Amino acid sequence: MNTTEPYYITESKRICKVAGMDPNEVSRPKTFLSEVAFEQKRKSYSEILSVVSFFSNKLLDSLKGTPILVVVSDAAGYLLEIEGDETIKSTIEQFGIKPGSLFIQEETGTNVISLTLQQRHPISLIGEQHYHTFLQEIACYGTTFNYTDDNDLLGSVCIMMPIQFQNELFLSMLTQSVDSIERELLLRKQNKKLNIMNQIMLSRTRNGIVITDEKGITTEFNNFAQMISKNSRESVVGRNILESHLTGRYFKEVLESGKIFKNEEIKFEDDAGNLVVCLFDAQPIYEDDKMIGAFGQFRDISDRYTLQEQYNYLAFHDDLTNLPNRRYMNKEIESIIKELSTGHHKTLALLYIDLDRFKIINDNFSHSYGDKLLIEVSTRLSGCLAENEMLARMGGDEFIFLLQDFTDTDYVTAKAEEILQLLLQPFLVDGKELYTTASIGVAIYPDYPITMEQLMVYADNAMYQAKSQGKNRYVVHTSELLDAMLDDYMLEVDLRRALEKNEFVLHYQPQINNETGQLIGFEALIRWQHPTLGQIPPDKFIKLAEENGMITQIGEWVIDEACTQNKKWQDAGMTPVKVSVNLSTQQFLTRNLITYMEEVLERTGINPAYVVVEITEYMAMEYEYSIHVLEQLKALGIGISIDDFGTGYSSLNYLKNFPIDYIKIDKSFVSEIMNNEQDAVIIKAIISLAHNLHKEVIAEGVETKEQLEFLKTHQCDISQGYFFSKPLPVDEIERIYLDQ
Repeated sequence: MNTTEPYYITESKRICKVAGMDPNEVSRPKTFLSEVAFEQKRKSYSEILSVVSFFSNKLLDSLKGTPILVVVSDAAGYLLEIEGDETIKSTIEQFGIKPGSLFIQEETGTNVISLTLQQRHPISLIGEQHYHTFLQEIACYGTTFNYTDDNDLLGSVCIMMPIQFQNELFLSMLTQSVDSIERELLLRKQNKKLNIMNQIMLSRTRNGIVITDEKGITTEFNNFAQMISKNSRESVVGRNILESHLTGRYFKEVLESGKIFKNEEIKFEDDAGNLVVCLFDAQPIYEDDKMIGAFGQFRDISDRYTLQEQYNYLAFHDDLTNLPNRRYMNKEIESIIKELSTGHHKTLALLYIDLDRFKIINDNFSHSYGDKLLIEVSTRLSGCLAENEMLARMGGDEFIFLLQDFTDTDYVTAKAEEILQLLLQPFLVDGKELYTTASIGVAIYPDYPITMEQLMVYADNAMYQAKSQGKNRYVVHTSELLDAMLDDYMLEVDLRRALEKNEFVLHYQPQINNETGQLIGFEALIRWQHPTLGQIPPDKFIKLAEENGMITQIGEWVIDEACTQNKKWQDAGMTPVKVSVNLSTQQFLTRNLITYMEEVLERTGINPAYVVVEITEYMAMEYEYSIHVLEQLKALGIGISIDDFGTGYSSLNYLKNFPIDYIKIDKSFVSEIMNNEQDAVIIKAIISLAHNLHKEVIAEGVETKEQLEFLKTHQCDISQGYFFSKPLPVDEIERIYLDQ
């Protein structure tokens, strides 16, 4: 753990010392809300507290067995709710810490609530970081929660526990819970606005009724009809409805042929010149099978019509930047291509822009900063639009320029250069300078017909080429890029035949017990032995297999081959070891996975104790389905490992409830443990957490002796990586390990 205190904790303790606070004296809150004021405060926070309570209870449920307290305050520091361990709760009440008390530094010294509200970012306050000694046996984690649309501070959520239970993962869990709280609060806030709008619309809706006799003479014209049409009842009743320029033709067909009309849209202007839009229904009225008249109904939908127009606008515009969206841009490109196909002499080009490092900004500053940055980027990009050009946001951090009617292609590349230069200057977002560059793919419509989809693919591929070349640049789509696309297509064709031609092979990477140094297993890794291209690593063809639906067949081959090979080794006298295989998402979600595993176990005769399947955290997000499948695999006797732990949607709930045997630390953490203290802390936390849950830890990507020693020191169970061996083909495995 980093022993260096954050500056704000050091400063807080200094202030306490200057103020003359005795660190050995219990410092109690001195300000309390009256009973009436407290109830009023809770009433004003009732909806907020219900949301916070829901998610804090989920947090408490996920940490059952850990003595933990969740404390909620308002923006000023008044405690509104304390939930969790009753022993801790009763202990702190002895110090005057209870709902209604005010937690401020001036009265209670260095504390997690005051610091969280001051800093407005997640903080930890552990042990001796507290000023008062009576608080130094606890670990505290806290963060604020806000209305994210206007960054309005609502309060803080803090968790407290005995110091021996401290774990930095708790701060991540708390932050994830608060993200959920903020999303729910914002959703409720937006729903309130929508409900108010709906009530206004409903209160202004009017229905008008018109009734005629069999000849079309109007016999009834109600008040709502008068209000809608601005015609008085006296001016309409007694007149023939067939003379009406608005509804005469409808009533004529009703009375002459018994036709029924529903939801006919009628538009007219009232006396003030305002547009009135109505839905009109009309049908005959019968008595004893004889038509005796007609009934018509107007429903004033003017407000709804206007709102629908707004919705139509939103359907074709991005709600964050107000730029045209993907749907709008696609229609525009299709329209221009249609003109080109009819012989119009036009030029057309697309500049597909993807911001570089945007994910880093989102991850480090929050999504609200990311959204504000996108608005600033869209404003700056809009400033370089010339006449007859269009800018759209395609989604996420992707924008597209549509250029047309330019005289030569130099104009297009000059525009790309202009955009790159525009983005070099920093963006000021909430007082912070943020930097981003762009990768731009340029596609110019050729002198032969192509579709909108093809043109978009050209621009998209060129953009990805710009990214792969180092970002902050543009790449123009050329025939060479097209050739590369065709190469991918041909590779996909070859991939479809690879299984039947037995072109796949498995390589095996040893897994070593850190305590004994003994081999305890292998991970099976697929390779493609292409007849002309040579050996192709999985990162070159797995994505293709996922896109064309072959990944499940390939995955089944891997399972069968790995089990068959392991049984051969055992039959040849090799000490039995486990072999682990990776399941793809599609394979995991396949309904016949369990049946297939049963067939393989029976066909190969392998003991399921020597088979391990690896899944990712992403697969586990389908909680109900995942736990059912994993329990079935476990019932077969197969081992289960969570792969790449910490890089996806990590959840302690998964670790607690899923029948997992191994947690596999991703190599991205292992590679930096000697250089990055945060990665080292994360690895230690994962190992501690896994062991407390009685699960073994595998570290992958171990490449140096120093990394191995670190893992051994912190009781990591198993290691694999190039320090021991790269993945090896069967014959080398047999020579090195079986012969021994």
